[in-house]
Amino acid sequence: MQQNRRPSFERMEATLLACPQCKRAVKVRKRLLLVLPQGDKYLYVCPDCGSTCGETIETSPPLAR
Repeated sequence: MQQNRRPSFERMEATLLACPQCKRAVKVRKRLLLVLPQGDKYLYVCPDCGSTCGETIETSPPLAR
């Protein structure tokens, strides 16, 4: 069996998260918050009340020389 298997996906993207204010799962919007040296920081925001439902840091791929 081959040991060097590639993952079936690179990164998962959240579409439904539990909103702490609305107390239900909502389709969140992804909003860029900061551009950091280690990657871009995004917030997942509830479209109904505007509260933050989660956050993530996406690292950018290394630049080709």
